Amino acid sequence: MNNWFNKNGIHLAIIAFFVVITFAYFSPVLVGKAPAQSDVIQSQAMQKEIMDFKEKDGKAPLWTNQMFGGMPAYQIWVPYAYNGATYGIALITKALPNPTGTVLLLLLGAYFLFIVLRVNPWLAAAGAIAFTFTMYNFVLIASGHSSKALAIGFFAPIIASILLTLRGKYWYGASLTALFLALEIRTNHVQMTYYLMLAIFIFVIVEFYQAFKNKTLPVLFKSFGFLAFSVAIAIMINASLLWSTAEYAKETNRGKSNLTDTETPSEKGSGMSKEYAYQWSQGVGESFTFLIPDLYGGASGIDKLVNPEGNMYKAVAEVTGGDPAQTAQAIQQLGGQLNMQQYWGEKPFTQGGYYFGAIICFLFVFGLFIVRSRLKWWILATTVLFILLSFGRHFPLVSDLFFDYFPLYNKFRAVESILAVVGLMVPMLAILAIKEIQDGNIEQKILIKKLTWSAAITGGFALIVAIAPTLFFSFKASNHMQIVQALTQTLQNNASIAQKIANGLVEDRIAIGRADALRSFFFVVIGFGIVWAFITRKLNTQLALGLLALAVLVDMWQVDRRYLNNQNFEYKKTASDFFKPRDVDNFIMADKDPNFRVYDASINTFSDASTSNFHKTVGGYHAAKLKRFDELIQHQFSKSVNQDVLDMLNTKYIITQDQQNGSYKMQRNPTAAGNAWFVQSVQFAKNADEEMKAISSFDAKKEAIVDESYKNLIDTKRLGTGQEGFIKLTNYNPDHLTYEYSTAKDAIAVFSEIYYDKGWKMYVDGVEKPYFRADYVLRAAQLEAGNHKLEFIFHPTSYYTGEKISLAGSILLLAGLGFGFYSEEKKRKKTVIA
Repeated sequence: MNNWFNKNGIHLAIIAFFVVITFAYFSPVLVGKAPAQSDVIQSQAMQKEIMDFKEKDGKAPLWTNQMFGGMPAYQIWVPYAYNGATYGIALITKALPNPTGTVLLLLLGAYFLFIVLRVNPWLAAAGAIAFTFTMYNFVLIASGHSSKALAIGFFAPIIASILLTLRGKYWYGASLTALFLALEIRTNHVQMTYYLMLAIFIFVIVEFYQAFKNKTLPVLFKSFGFLAFSVAIAIMINASLLWSTAEYAKETNRGKSNLTDTETPSEKGSGMSKEYAYQWSQGVGESFTFLIPDLYGGASGIDKLVNPEGNMYKAVAEVTGGDPAQTAQAIQQLGGQLNMQQYWGEKPFTQGGYYFGAIICFLFVFGLFIVRSRLKWWILATTVLFILLSFGRHFPLVSDLFFDYFPLYNKFRAVESILAVVGLMVPMLAILAIKEIQDGNIEQKILIKKLTWSAAITGGFALIVAIAPTLFFSFKASNHMQIVQALTQTLQNNASIAQKIANGLVEDRIAIGRADALRSFFFVVIGFGIVWAFITRKLNTQLALGLLALAVLVDMWQVDRRYLNNQNFEYKKTASDFFKPRDVDNFIMADKDPNFRVYDASINTFSDASTSNFHKTVGGYHAAKLKRFDELIQHQFSKSVNQDVLDMLNTKYIITQDQQNGSYKMQRNPTAAGNAWFVQSVQFAKNADEEMKAISSFDAKKEAIVDESYKNLIDTKRLGTGQEGFIKLTNYNPDHLTYEYSTAKDAIAVFSEIYYDKGWKMYVDGVEKPYFRADYVLRAAQLEAGNHKLEFIFHPTSYYTGEKISLAGSILLLAGLGFGFYSEEKKRKKTVIA
């Protein structure tokens, strides 16, 4: 045992160091606080109905009616109890206070990768710190993109496990690859997983080329065979998640459009529109924020502008008479109304950029000069390609090629987020550069020369920006002239003061960029000094690498604190704490009707889940809503609200807000159609375009608009008028609805429930019967005469059969891990004996 501690003491010390710096950074968690993450609060509001029924019945429903009329719960919250990775994720996110578990995953996963790359432990620690404290990771945590940050945390251990497999540790490496890949998939952030797989695809090409060149293809194919087995196991473990997600994705706004005659670009073809996908594209010039953090002003906002010493503040103060409160309010209004903010890039807004660290960028350039490992070419190829892809609309030559032809690429928006992978690539090459020094295979004179050139390129650029910032950058948004014109009109055509305020804004942006450029220059100098002393043996290895790790930590820590600091933390709140019920909400919640919908016109109802915390709503907030409902929003709600559509969705209450005094009003909708009803007639439509046009003006209670493809499910000869009976909802559960009905003749019933045939089944007196789609998004069926019990039950095969496959995959993974560790230990003992 003592021998084990002696051998692994350095690793334990570094892990302890990681724990210390994590809890030091996130010290508020020690007193019960957590990040105030807006997206997490929105998620809790989305999950409200699911969690309520889970607490009530002990089982979470797979469908919720809380948003967009109703949708599968797959992308909101589903337990996936037979998926072993579920418990791994829970261990990371629940065992430690949020977000310390995620940050420790980033640190330990990256440390594992660098140890696999055979670098000194303290150097590995420096690399782990550089990757973990990349600004983007902390911006994600601050904004509540927890699943994305978690998915990024598995990047490094997956790559490390693949490298182990390629080194001949087949069972050991393959079982770890399966484990970490299963966890990666379980984070359920498909976009991040996709980008990682794209990087690994490039890695495979590089490895194949090298194996072909060295005539070692059989060995490579053996490794690939084990890795293919790993991928199969990881997919099996996540079968339920992947199957249900793939099935659902085809029906969402990321799937194929149902309409052909549309004015909405995002509805044309399969996937999303380029305009929508490219909305958050990295500006070409913004890439220099890798080296100089707030070169483009930092996050959107005015925090750095409300400064009495600032140029814009002084210019605005001339208009407000110098009153501090009025000046701050005026700057706030200019930032909100005219977008006169510190950030001046091309994104609609940003919560922070992609700072990789001045020292790390300097060492990355150094690595390009001296690293001999073939990993360099993979890192370089991936970095260059991913940066080009991040440009989106600013570099369509490459982006459009992938968007139009590369499988699944057009399913994702915010293309700039591909830089999360670059955030790992850059530290990897930087650390490999220091390893190259340590290996001692390059002459000292050459190392000094290359080091000097690297410092000159990075530090020199930073210094030039600090001295002459406008030489390369304008510090003006692309619509700067339009902003000045709008400001002039606001100031009653006072062009001189408008220009003075605009100039003051630009000068403030220059000051922000200049300060950070000078800061980056100094950190490059510090990095250069440490590495130079290491090369010339002025410092011993442990001291040099320890100082390097500390310098990287200080560099990244200072910048990260701008975006995530103690002010971001508050005592834990739920959505119910954050979204307080208004008087109108309390009134509506007193209604004993178990199932109706609310339309909240007082908020941006189709991109806000706050009302969903209290009611089943027509609106909500989700990136993957059902395509047909999204089309309904675009055509029936975007220009004006269609009362007929509100009626068919059983919208019982409408909330509005008085613009004068801010008070909320509630109006009961007397024409809401109810939970289900019999119609008098059916109007057939040739296609989705005709359906959409027909529901633009119709009486939902009297007629049903049905696509011609469902004609075979309707026998018009047997139909009555629909007035001979009744149908009513008798029991409500989100994924199990029970009705009673009575009718003297067969009748067409329409249900105010969203049509989704990938799991919903209809039963009459326990016997499954067919149903069809009506009114573009609702369910309908021809019901036989008599008194009957009708049920709609959501029982998707993709989930329930998928769960069985997940269980089998989880068992295989445990067996593989056991055998992998056993075989590795057996090899180790043989090596020791030999």
